Amino acid sequence: MADPIRIANCSGFYGDRLSAAREMVEGGPIDVLTGDWLAELTMLILQRTRAKRPNGGYARSFVAQMEQVMGTCLDQGIKVVSNAGGLDPDGCADAVAEVADKLGLSPTIAYVSGDDILGRLDELVAAGIDLAHFDTGEPIGDISRFITANAYLGCWGIVEALNAGADIVVTGRTTDAAVVCGPAAWHHGWARDDWDALAGAVVAGHVIECGTQATGGNYSFFTEVQGLTRTGFPWAEIAADGSTVIGKHDGTGGEVSVGTVTSQLLYEIASPAYLGPDVTARFDTIELEQTGPDRVRISGTKGEPPPPTLKVAMNELGGFRNEVGVALVGLDIEAKAALIEAAFWEVLPYSPEDYASVSTRLVRTDKEDPETNEEAMAQWRLSLKDPDERKVGRAVFDATVELGLSTIPGFTGLGGGDQHARPYGVYRPAVVPADLVPQHVVVLGGGSRTVVESTAPAGDVTVEARPGPSAEAPSGDTVRAPIGTILGARSGDKGGNANLGVFARTDEAWAWLDQFLTAEKLAELLPEAAPLRIDRHRLASFRSLNFVIHGLLEEGVAASTRKDPQAKSLGEWLRARHVDIPTALLEGR
Repeated sequence: MADPIRIANCSGFYGDRLSAAREMVEGGPIDVLTGDWLAELTMLILQRTRAKRPNGGYARSFVAQMEQVMGTCLDQGIKVVSNAGGLDPDGCADAVAEVADKLGLSPTIAYVSGDDILGRLDELVAAGIDLAHFDTGEPIGDISRFITANAYLGCWGIVEALNAGADIVVTGRTTDAAVVCGPAAWHHGWARDDWDALAGAVVAGHVIECGTQATGGNYSFFTEVQGLTRTGFPWAEIAADGSTVIGKHDGTGGEVSVGTVTSQLLYEIASPAYLGPDVTARFDTIELEQTGPDRVRISGTKGEPPPPTLKVAMNELGGFRNEVGVALVGLDIEAKAALIEAAFWEVLPYSPEDYASVSTRLVRTDKEDPETNEEAMAQWRLSLKDPDERKVGRAVFDATVELGLSTIPGFTGLGGGDQHARPYGVYRPAVVPADLVPQHVVVLGGGSRTVVESTAPAGDVTVEARPGPSAEAPSGDTVRAPIGTILGARSGDKGGNANLGVFARTDEAWAWLDQFLTAEKLAELLPEAAPLRIDRHRLASFRSLNFVIHGLLEEGVAASTRKDPQAKSLGEWLRARHVDIPTALLEGR
């Protein structure tokens, strides 16, 4: 049985700390350096880059990091596995090879492709393959409008590249966890049906994929954490059975605790059955244990066979958008908002019916008897979308300016109303049969070229959720207080849906959370979600609930008109709501 393999993260998104790779390579012992560069929105950003620079649709920051650490990685035998290849993994691999040549180094570099199926959509449709929407199962529709289409590949192309002797592996659109699961499966020699071990590695990958979010970043109880001005990045030490210790290098900022790991486990998930191309990881079987300072053990994770389909990230150009913001100050806020809105449509040479989308919000940030000018301000916000750029460009700007002296007292613009409309994209997740999307593994410099099938072996596995604590919710007196006094939360986006995870830190608080926070109660606390479908999932083994609010983000991050289009702050909004909390849960707080 092989020793555990320590896999470090150095990037949670495209734009993360550039020095992180050097920090992880030089700050302590690691076996593999990984990172995640590919959020759903990133594929759209990279497409725009590639349109300007052919073969350049990859994360250039990764190449810069390789220039910093490549020599040290080769000296210490550290493998590098990265999904920074984006839309052009071959171009990214070539760029890394140029850096190696510049440094006088000779690493073996491989890339994994096959995920980009944009050029195959006509072929698939002609073969009678119905590309179905990931959430609804409805046909995806006209394929000609899409500008990217990338299947989420699993870990076995990475395993093949490492077996071929690669020192550096660059991939396109893999799952976020694949860059961790691949090295673990390679190191331990797992079979493709080692469901529990694979599930454990997927969970480990999910925890460290967003970098410092596992070490105290974006953590509800951040005031308890030291060193967040320079938070350290995490690593996962994965054993042969898939159990994992999450940690960080000694002396770095932040912390690794059951709380920080729980928070990240809840990030951007849906049901407890976490679907992937290699395994379905059952998050409701996870056990967490604090084994020492900045060390948390994850164990007990069970796995099931994955679905026979792969998720596909598809982006289309949605049209053009513009936004208008006007401050409403002092008295008569609602009357001022009504006048501004009526006057705007009176001036604009188009009516609301002429637009593909019109969204109006009155944001009451004003306070009674305000002590500052800012405390007296509310906001009227208007968002317009349409395929016709002219209707959301100069015409909107002119109409906004024209209102400056003729309507409400104290007229003050709050941005938007630009002269030029901005294009926006729409994310459409779909599914495609896995057997139609093999992985292509290429070793640079005349090395091997291998095709790895994406289909998983069949299996019949029954997994039972792990029961949670047996404590009872306290009864008796209650106190009106913010629910976040005793509960943490983590929220994010999944296409047009928002994910909101909520966790307790004691058994008694969990018992109260489980009975108190129903989907109906959540809708009451977050009125914006009230008209929408809300799914509630129990993760009792680590004292958590996860909610999926369907359609809260409209057509997704790039198209959403919410002030927080990625739902990053949704959890903190919930934590600020006041509810009746048992006094016993507040003792010592």
